[in-house]
Amino acid sequence: MKPEQDRGRLFTRRAMILAGGQALMFTGLAARMYYLQVVESSHYRVLAEENRISLRLLPPPRGRILDRRGAPLATNAQNYRVVIVPEEAENIEQMLDRLDRLVQVPEHERRRIMREVRRRRAFVPVTVRENLSWEEVSRIEVNAPDLPGINIDVGETRSYPFDGAAAHVLGYVAAVSERDLTGDPLLELPGFRIGKTGIERQYDLQLRGKAGNAEVEVNALGRVIRELRRQEGQPGQNVHLTIDIGLQEFVAKRVGEERRAAVVVMDAHKGDVLAMVSVPSYDPNAFNEGLSGKEWNRLITNPDTPLTNKVIAGQYAPGSTFKIAVALAALEANIPPSFRTSCYGHVQLGNQKFHCWKKGGHGSVDMLDGIKLSCDVYFYELAKRVGIDRVSAMAKRLGMGQSLDLDIPGERNGLIPTRDWKLAAIGVPWQLGETLVAGIGQGYVLATPLQLAVMTARLVNGGFAVTPRLTLAPPGVDPADEPPHSFPPIGVADASRRLVIQGMVEVVNNPQGGTAFGSRITEKRFAMGGKTGTSQVRRISLAERDRGVRKNEDRPWRERDHALFVGFAPVDAPRYVVSVIVEHGGGGSKAAAPIARDVLLEAQRRDSSSVMPGRIAAAPPVDKGPAR
Repeated sequence: MKPEQDRGRLFTRRAMILAGGQALMFTGLAARMYYLQVVESSHYRVLAEENRISLRLLPPPRGRILDRRGAPLATNAQNYRVVIVPEEAENIEQMLDRLDRLVQVPEHERRRIMREVRRRRAFVPVTVRENLSWEEVSRIEVNAPDLPGINIDVGETRSYPFDGAAAHVLGYVAAVSERDLTGDPLLELPGFRIGKTGIERQYDLQLRGKAGNAEVEVNALGRVIRELRRQEGQPGQNVHLTIDIGLQEFVAKRVGEERRAAVVVMDAHKGDVLAMVSVPSYDPNAFNEGLSGKEWNRLITNPDTPLTNKVIAGQYAPGSTFKIAVALAALEANIPPSFRTSCYGHVQLGNQKFHCWKKGGHGSVDMLDGIKLSCDVYFYELAKRVGIDRVSAMAKRLGMGQSLDLDIPGERNGLIPTRDWKLAAIGVPWQLGETLVAGIGQGYVLATPLQLAVMTARLVNGGFAVTPRLTLAPPGVDPADEPPHSFPPIGVADASRRLVIQGMVEVVNNPQGGTAFGSRITEKRFAMGGKTGTSQVRRISLAERDRGVRKNEDRPWRERDHALFVGFAPVDAPRYVVSVIVEHGGGGSKAAAPIARDVLLEAQRRDSSSVMPGRIAAAPPVDKGPAR
């Protein structure tokens, strides 16, 4: 009987232990469930919501770029694109074949589409073609029943209504590359565009704006079920340029027949760049639409460099336009304007001859004659007396040999040599013969067309160190609220400036030897002054001189001289300045001066310095220029 009782007690004890264990386990489970459902309920509710709700970025509209009168130069247009949803298409290749009968789908685009289809989820749309015309959209919509999985989507694209007329100023936008990624999530949105060159690049952050967002409900696979909330982004800021698009178009058309050229027009007092044209140009719309590899290679291998803004990045020997700086340096070194020298067609220095452009010479020449006739021998003599360092110092006061901090990327410094520069850069001392060559704007001297325009502006605006600009005011600031600009003086005596200005008036308006008389403006109130320039691109040997130097038109194009001209108008109250270079155009009086005449006449007739009412403060007092 006792063994039976012992077994019963043992069973009861084990049952109690088991029951206790179960009770403890259920108690722990209940406690855990209480903890999860009550204590941590808010935390897991958030996690569940985050799993169900997806926050997606919305790209903001890009800011517009406007000219000085408010005309849109870069804006946004509706972009109709056709997309394919792989899971809805019966057969992707077959759908693309059907679509190709309606709108062309090139083979390289097909390969891209198939790569994206393999990389993305089946319900995610893949862009097939962008920037469809309304006719193409209509064809697709009419045939929609036969195109399962093919849909039309509407977005925005950058549009440049003036095509290539202002391409080098505006630049272009294009897709984000890997090196452009900065951590900004906007840059990772499919199809997002950023500025790559020009104003588009310089003010990209301001033009870009701030992203909006949309809360969408998604399922476990990430498919969008519905949109719950939308907050639109902040549009990009508009940028107001100093450019007058009417004048810009006129200049682009006027020099469009040249193979390579650069023209810049400035307000001499405010520094506003009114027109900036580099030839050849390109269509910035093509970059936004997507260039093929072949088209891109054609652009970058073109020997005429259409992607380069020659106004700010072209570095040229300024030729006789540099004589403006040499003459000012001589006058400031107390060489009187009455100083004369005799030109017999060349000057001898040691065993070397330095020739004048006029083979028989100009005879006895003073400073006004030297400028008017562009006598090389006279400026050889001036440069020798003044010295290269003082000539260089004056050139730099006039804005050459340094960055002018124009608000656009790609500007180059040019080169204004000194004794110290040559010793440091080349390791040999400066030679006197190099001073003579520099005196006529050749040798080591290099300048950009923009620098030559600034040189002219600082001469005629009263002697103030005006700096060029392309924007009327910083983005987000109304130009009407911007205070007037003031510029420091360059430290050149008025008498010196006026003498050189008078010489430039003679260049254009004196029939007795003025090198640009044939390009004068005959309407007195619009009359211009200026200086021609011709810079050699190759050294002419002694043997070639003995045989007779061939005319420019008889040489291969690449061996012809560059043609230059700088000018201002009107002569009684200078307001506009222009700088023109025609690469391998021959003489400045023949190729560059006529362009400058037409451009300055158009600027004055248009009154291109004016802006939208209330857009900018009044200009500084006008320098009346030389007596006539």
